[in-house]
Amino acid sequence: MIDFEKFSKYSKPGPRYTSYPTAPEFNESFDANSYVKILENQDKNRKLSLYFHLPFCRSACYFCGCNVVFTSKEDKKERYIDYLEKELALLSKHLDTSREVIQMHFGGGTPTFFSAEQLRRVIGLIKSHFKNFSSDAEISCEIDPRFLSQEQLDVLTCNGFNRISYGVQDFNDEVQKAIHRIQPYEVTKNAVDIARRAGIKSINMDLIYGLPYQTFESFKETLEKALTLQPNRFAIFNYAHVPWMKKTMRKIDETTLPHPSVKLAIMRYTIDYLAANGYQMIGMDHFAKPDDELFLAIEKGELHRNFQGYTTKGGADLVGIGLTSIGEGINHYVQNFKEMEAYEEALDKGLLPVHRGLILSADDVLRKAVIMEMMSNFKLNIAAIEKTFNIDFFDYFADAMDALSPFVDEELVIIDRENKKILVNPTGTLLIRNIAMPFDAYLKKIPEDKRRFSKTV
Repeated sequence: MIDFEKFSKYSKPGPRYTSYPTAPEFNESFDANSYVKILENQDKNRKLSLYFHLPFCRSACYFCGCNVVFTSKEDKKERYIDYLEKELALLSKHLDTSREVIQMHFGGGTPTFFSAEQLRRVIGLIKSHFKNFSSDAEISCEIDPRFLSQEQLDVLTCNGFNRISYGVQDFNDEVQKAIHRIQPYEVTKNAVDIARRAGIKSINMDLIYGLPYQTFESFKETLEKALTLQPNRFAIFNYAHVPWMKKTMRKIDETTLPHPSVKLAIMRYTIDYLAANGYQMIGMDHFAKPDDELFLAIEKGELHRNFQGYTTKGGADLVGIGLTSIGEGINHYVQNFKEMEAYEEALDKGLLPVHRGLILSADDVLRKAVIMEMMSNFKLNIAAIEKTFNIDFFDYFADAMDALSPFVDEELVIIDRENKKILVNPTGTLLIRNIAMPFDAYLKKIPEDKRRFSKTV
């Protein structure tokens, strides 16, 4: 049982660590020329992961933290594809597109808000530049079940897509109304059924806890309904309420959000319920069946984390394409413009649409390795870190070890100095963001009352 009084003190603003350093540290001194130099000097033996941002939605879902463009006009989508074509052509001048692609992901927005013919066009453009997809490449697409047709699925499956992720969030009518996303169970079931018939082997389902009007009992019902659809994976996120960043979140009445104790109870029940039904917790917020490659990866300590979440496809350079997309390499991050006008203007000038980025220092690379390993596998091989980076871990991270003392005292974390390991127990995994934060050098420079992140609990 969870001691909620004990846990409440850990509810504080903190990063989700989809990257380290986190996105607020990106800066505009990193520009298109900076990125070109990196692309032209990358190791051509490193594999590629491609992310395409398809940003359009018909209307706002109030909980959503993604960068989206609301429209119902077909010409806007066609125009966007024209600019994707320009960006791909520019990239191909500086990036060796013959490198092996082991992962590709369509995110949004709502990728399936694009018609079947528009999706076919986008995929055709991609394959005209990137021809070396590995035979076991993970090719995935985020899908809103309210915008999905058999024709769209046929386009995806004919072009090698083998994973899809359905946004569901919650099946409760009152919750759906509050978040401005009416999506009956029958709509989601139909989307799952046609995907199975189309031959999609791996289906993920996204749920969110912490939404307005959610209760422990209502989320139990959502879980039970979701389980009847038997997805291969679940991604169950803690709602990040950041109205200072996302204006649509201001439409949510904060008095209707569940208390942190309710959110913790939901999460604890979710872990137990899904475990009893054949799913194991993977990383911070994912669940998979024991025969899933995510589960096998965490068993081997080989799970990785990037801007798309958890993956088995580590060791690749991530290339982000499209509005607001983020790319990542061994020692850099790069992000495209978030505003369509600036994105188009750069491409019209013959420039990659880079808004900002970051070159990582040696300290950044070290801390990134530590934080991402903790976030992914809930443990750290200290000896391996010392060997890779030629440091004395306990000396280098003396302040972090002190900051972890409360977690050790409460038996949430084990620091095994003799065998040089850090282990997080199952209850501690609910606080993994808090446990990673002592290793964050940038966070220490920001007073707690000035930290603009979502709450960790």
